[in-house]
Amino acid sequence: MKRIILILSTLIACAAVAQNTALRVSAPATVAVGVPFDVAFSIDADAKDLRLDNFDGFDVLMGPSTAKSSSISISGNGIRQSVTSAFSYVLQARKEGTFTIPAATVMVGNKKYTSKPLEITVAAAQNQQNTYSSPSQSSIQTIGGVDVFIKAIPSKTTVYEQEAVLLTYKLYIRGVAEIFKLGESKYPDAKDFLTQEIQLPNNKQWSDETYNGKMYSTVILEQKLLYPQKAGSLQVGAGEYESQMRIINSAANGISDRYITGFQDVTRKIAVPAVKINVKPLPAGKPKSFDNAVGNFTLKSGISDTKVKENEAVTLTISIEGNGNLRSIKNPEIRFPNKFEVYDAKINAKLKNTTAGVSGTKSIEYLAIPRDTTGVFCIPATEFSYFEPSSQSYKTLKTNVYHITVEKGDGTTSGNMQNFANKQNVKMLGSDIQFINTADTALQPKNNFIFGTLLFIFCYLIPLLLAIVLFIIFRKQAKENADIALTRTKKANQTATKRLKTAHKYLQENNKEKFYDEILKALWGYFGDKFSIPVADLTKENIEMELSNIGADETLIADLKNILSTCEYARYAPAAQDDERGELYHLTVEKISELEQMIKK
Repeated sequence: MKRIILILSTLIACAAVAQNTALRVSAPATVAVGVPFDVAFSIDADAKDLRLDNFDGFDVLMGPSTAKSSSISISGNGIRQSVTSAFSYVLQARKEGTFTIPAATVMVGNKKYTSKPLEITVAAAQNQQNTYSSPSQSSIQTIGGVDVFIKAIPSKTTVYEQEAVLLTYKLYIRGVAEIFKLGESKYPDAKDFLTQEIQLPNNKQWSDETYNGKMYSTVILEQKLLYPQKAGSLQVGAGEYESQMRIINSAANGISDRYITGFQDVTRKIAVPAVKINVKPLPAGKPKSFDNAVGNFTLKSGISDTKVKENEAVTLTISIEGNGNLRSIKNPEIRFPNKFEVYDAKINAKLKNTTAGVSGTKSIEYLAIPRDTTGVFCIPATEFSYFEPSSQSYKTLKTNVYHITVEKGDGTTSGNMQNFANKQNVKMLGSDIQFINTADTALQPKNNFIFGTLLFIFCYLIPLLLAIVLFIIFRKQAKENADIALTRTKKANQTATKRLKTAHKYLQENNKEKFYDEILKALWGYFGDKFSIPVADLTKENIEMELSNIGADETLIADLKNILSTCEYARYAPAAQDDERGELYHLTVEKISELEQMIKK
């Protein structure tokens, strides 16, 4: 009985397979004249004796190639065996037009199966020369019959200094191949430019593009914003990408052979061509307030309050918004009244690298405190000038003029300074000493066995002496706190040490931009505090003069200036190695310690 059921199940399964059996045909819907392509006929059965009419409009380069595969599956309903037969041709179109792949027939046992005709559109002929004229920035390599090259495409070839150029590196590949791994082995050198990377999606998108009459598959490898730092004919140097490519072995016959043994993995280095950019100098007639800002910008300003008391904080905010070299422009200089103590500016930049350039807003907050003065003070307008490439002219923007009324204070310090970055410690004036109560106090004698004893006298004498000592100490501290310059000088090394610790944390986190920023803040802050120089007047020339005045040797001065220059350039240059940043950190610590020891002597 079980044998009968098994036989019936097998017959039913075979009948079901026979009912679903059909001869299928597959081929590209569109091909080009002279480009080989595959046509495949397949059927889920053991077929033989493929027959079909001539391929009108096509040359048969190879075929028919025959391949068969079989599989056996066992389930609760019995044993099922399946066989697939495939017949393939390699054709090449002779002319443009629409042509039909004729119907084909095969025999499965004593039964004939017929495919459906298939229409194919043949596009214009492609240039079949092995070499052809191409732009100077591309060089074609032929690997296993596959053409591959990289183009370096600048958005502009003639620009002004500091004007953004979008440089796109695009890979072109033509032929039956698959790029399955791309890796950078040598970056192009762009030493005369500040470089900003454009973030591309991890899943790179391929597209088709016609180049020199041929159809290529293309993908963007990398995009950069380049800001030229000087005029002249500048060059982005050549480089190379390492590519692992899977290509079809020319010895393979038929579709089945290609999927089994017909692929070959090849590793090649693809040349990245050099690019020349003609950089024009900025025209004459630069405004006095121009400081290499190039692009298109707007300027806004605001102030926290125009009526304050002595020792209250005033915050002036300037916002620069637009598109251009926002990352490298310097902060506008604000001229505060002499009686105002000015602190380090807080910078809040919301910038984004786009294909049109660096866009966003850069806000600068200036905090100042009027010390021991009253009256009406003026903060004059500040100018910001930039060069606009589209109009080839200079533009000048101005902030508002602000008048600050300072009234007599009550001896306390107010104002919101909790969130202001890089501020010095603000000391409370006139309120850090608790006054002794001098009013009359009524004392009532009590019967106590220690009254009038030596212990009783000491209990009153010791607190009195302690109060006198504390009064002298607090009075000295109050005087020192009132001398802001002295306080900043004493705490210069302490403040620099804290910032260097923060820089070391960013070094361990591999945060390049914040690392160099903290090193700069540590050095500039140390110089400003140690030599009592306002932030607005800090320059390399002033620092060099002050160091010379205290007897610093030329080697120490040169090392400190080199550290400042390295940090200012490295924030916008390609990333340095971790060991280089580590050496810079230790050199900074060493030079500040050396300077501190020299000053103490």
